[in-house]
Amino acid sequence: MLGAVCRKTAEVLHDPEVFDFFVDLTMRSVPKSKVQTEGEIRVTRNFFENFSGDQVRFMAEAKQIPGDHTGQFSTGYRWPLGPVGVITPFNFPIEIPVLQFMGALFMGNKPIVKPDTRCSFPLEQWVRMLHYCGLPKEDMDFMHGEGPVIEKILKKGGANMTVFTGSSRIGEHLVKVLNGKVRLEDGGYDWKILGPDVPKNQTEIDYVAWQADHDAYGHSGQKCSAQSIMFMHKNWRKTDLLEKMQMQSRKRNLENLTIGPVLSWTNDRIKDHIDAVLELDGAELLFGGVPLRNH
Repeated sequence: MLGAVCRKTAEVLHDPEVFDFFVDLTMRSVPKSKVQTEGEIRVTRNFFENFSGDQVRFMAEAKQIPGDHTGQFSTGYRWPLGPVGVITPFNFPIEIPVLQFMGALFMGNKPIVKPDTRCSFPLEQWVRMLHYCGLPKEDMDFMHGEGPVIEKILKKGGANMTVFTGSSRIGEHLVKVLNGKVRLEDGGYDWKILGPDVPKNQTEIDYVAWQADHDAYGHSGQKCSAQSIMFMHKNWRKTDLLEKMQMQSRKRNLENLTIGPVLSWTNDRIKDHIDAVLELDGAELLFGGVPLRNH
């Protein structure tokens, strides 16, 4: 049945009107560019295409491993956990929750899904689309509300597993209150290292500048895969890499949402962080460092 739901959903998402509807919804809840948002919806559509037909059944495939003497073997089965929770962040309001709660449904679980309240309306519309495509309404619960409310529901409802994507601080809290029945996908600290070998070709240096800018500021830096810090060998100082990175960042603007307000930090907190970093010996601000205006 869920394979048929996936096939119908993928078919519906190939309608340009439906596809553009979810792109617009997502952009109205999260400040990121149309190119990035189209990529999110396209990846999610590919997911439904992949799980059309028999692929859902194949997920529950058992495996058997031979032992060390004749007749001995171990068999591994996949069993549903029953009631489960899915708690997701603001930066990918469709892709992250949909892939996670569909995986829970594929294995026969009953998920309750809580997106970030700032961007719950695109996901609500997605759930309504799934109902249209054949998903029984009683198979999952959707909740719009704050953290303490979903925490109470998960504890009282006896959730056997909860997937949490978000800050390590909240993740550690959930591990304690839910007795370790949690799978965490928390924020990363991602490095870029430019070693001593500098390309001779200017085009390659330009590409490094573009890639560094893209990794740091794609979706305004609001994703766990964003570049957090870059280490640069002194040989790169002999090039115009930093100037090219500055030129790349200046192309970003609010009009096309290639840069946007950070949803989880205030201007004061960001400014305090910049000031603290600048107190380090040898620190300097290369570009930026001022609040966005007119948003």
